[in-house]
Amino acid sequence: MTDTRPLQAEGVVEEFRKLVGSHISVRHPEYLRQEAAGLARFAASGDQSGPVRREQIFIDGALAHPSRELMRPDEQGQARLLALDQRLAAIRDAFPFASTDTRMCRLACELLESAWRQRAEAAPVETADSTGCTCLLCSHLPTPPPRRLEDYDWRKSAGAPLLVKTWPYRRELDSVLSGGWAWTRKMSDSDHDLGLRFRNEDDILVFQEYKRVANSVDISGLHRKVGQELTHQASTNGARALVSGLYATHKRAVDEYWLTRHTRGAITLPQANPLDKLTYALLQTLDCLFWHVPPEAELWQEGNLASLVLCRVLDDMTDTRADAVTGEISNFWLGSVSTHDKAMYAASAIALVKYGCMPESHGVLWNTWLMDTTIVWMALTGRHALWFDGIIDELPPLEDCPLCGIEPNSCTGLLSGGITLKSGPQIRVNSLSSQARRLSNLCRTYAPDVWRLFDRELAAFEALHGEWHGDLEITWKILSRTYVAAVRACLAGGNGAREVQLNAGAVGAELFHALNAPPTWKEDTALLAYMFGCAHPHFLWNCVGYRSDAVAGDELDG
Repeated sequence: MTDTRPLQAEGVVEEFRKLVGSHISVRHPEYLRQEAAGLARFAASGDQSGPVRREQIFIDGALAHPSRELMRPDEQGQARLLALDQRLAAIRDAFPFASTDTRMCRLACELLESAWRQRAEAAPVETADSTGCTCLLCSHLPTPPPRRLEDYDWRKSAGAPLLVKTWPYRRELDSVLSGGWAWTRKMSDSDHDLGLRFRNEDDILVFQEYKRVANSVDISGLHRKVGQELTHQASTNGARALVSGLYATHKRAVDEYWLTRHTRGAITLPQANPLDKLTYALLQTLDCLFWHVPPEAELWQEGNLASLVLCRVLDDMTDTRADAVTGEISNFWLGSVSTHDKAMYAASAIALVKYGCMPESHGVLWNTWLMDTTIVWMALTGRHALWFDGIIDELPPLEDCPLCGIEPNSCTGLLSGGITLKSGPQIRVNSLSSQARRLSNLCRTYAPDVWRLFDRELAAFEALHGEWHGDLEITWKILSRTYVAAVRACLAGGNGAREVQLNAGAVGAELFHALNAPPTWKEDTALLAYMFGCAHPHFLWNCVGYRSDAVAGDELDG
């Protein structure tokens, strides 16, 4: 008989929390020095226009939240975990240094098994209703426009095929979504040249396609890989790639098992899900530790962990309505979490995107480009909801906008000690650089109705970044079909949102490789990250208000 006893707080969730918490390390002194220098430069970079308003918003660390009891896995889940144990043991025997990774994988998979069963068989846990919250951020949340299930038939796992193939070309990399991993790796490695940018023999990218992983990672195949290939050049990345493949395979199997039962009518999956801030943060930390692997010495640094978790928050926040209709549990959390908590996470993501626009944020830790590249390729996939669900029926007022005034923040205490976001008057440079002024003039000619807002946001960006020296032609082609087009759609009462969404995917397929080519790639990426994630009217923020209606749609979209 299936064990229905709850998974107690001192069980898997608590062990997982302690494992992550025990590995977190303090920030690198050089990172702290550069952070302070960047914030000082930003504060002195221009006029502080607008009313004098100083606000501080404290967000407590996710690991400080109490554990929630969950049901134990059912019989099928226990069988899947037993098979996983055998595969993880093979990796652990060959790579003893990967014991933490294998243990995290095992804990995460059991947590997923328990969460799915809890969702299917237990009464939903009531969350505090914060829809009437009057805090600084919640009071500025927009009302999302109505959408229907058929509005999401554009959603694809990988976006449109690239016109130029990703090097080294493989079918599974032929998209902005997966090509973005190679791009982020290349951007991160450019500062120190650690030799990781084109590594693919032991690259985690090899394991990113779930179905292929399931067919290739078995006991005999695993022993063959360990014995004949990876042990010749044993590396942490190689071992972690194997663990990542097993985790991805198990996660897919669990998702499909429960969603298939729902589709057949054996169970009814409610809209509420049992993931809270703690369990969500644990799962997303693991997910990103696998997909965006930094050098080993930086893996557990607070700045790295904040980038990892918030890049997943960014992904989930913009994709929440689409994931709500597919039912995937780890991306489904925003359908149940309180509105206030969503607003706090969204504000943190905006603060970190702004921080990533500052030159001082780069060059010390490996994953400091992760947030910026994530927001850019999300906007160019034709998959995410940034330019579709983020478009509302009017522009919010510019004056007294707390989001425009959110200051850059590395969000390093997101898991541990908490973070304090600051909001004040928006800082903008007094005059644009010559290249930014040319970009502004292009907008003035092409879209005079958007120009004043566009010019204002360029001035705010240069206060963060310094003078911009990017590729004028490529950047304008992208911005005119994404940010500028989306502002026009807002001015038109929300009309044309779907067309902006589809065209964003098309321009991504056309210009993805031109965008991330040296020497201007970092300049272009920083500006696009700001315009997509931070610039008024905050299309990223506009996605926060969505709540799901029904579990339906395409079973699971990876």
